[in-house]
Amino acid sequence: MKNFTLLVLITVMFMSCEPVKTKDMISGKFAHSVLIWLNNPNSEADRQKIEKGLKELIENSDYIRSAHLGVPALTARDVVDNSYTYHLMVTFGSKEEQDKYQVEPAHKKFLADCKNLWNKVLIYDSMNVLEEGENLK
Repeated sequence: MKNFTLLVLITVMFMSCEPVKTKDMISGKFAHSVLIWLNNPNSEADRQKIEKGLKELIENSDYIRSAHLGVPALTARDVVDNSYTYHLMVTFGSKEEQDKYQVEPAHKKFLADCKNLWNKVLIYDSMNVLEEGENLK
């Protein structure tokens, strides 16, 4: 009975401890962030077409390692720009892979199919300074 009580006490003690959380790193050393402003952001047909095109690009690219496709979160802070229509962030293993992505068939098809839908695009490229496997808490 004494061992059972000790076991229950230890179990309760461990259950009340906060688990150690780590942050996931994005896969790849090169991030390519694209902000898109549609000509007709209220057009459901245009939104469906560009979303379909972007999803096909992500799915068919030989070089994209990870992807995020989003719309403005409508956060209300002076430093936040919510004026864009879509945000695509993709990562690559290296700058060289990103260079190949720029001329691959999947990217060329997306541009041919969808470039008439937007009036402005801003791109931010960056190299990751975090080391692969670095434990971020």
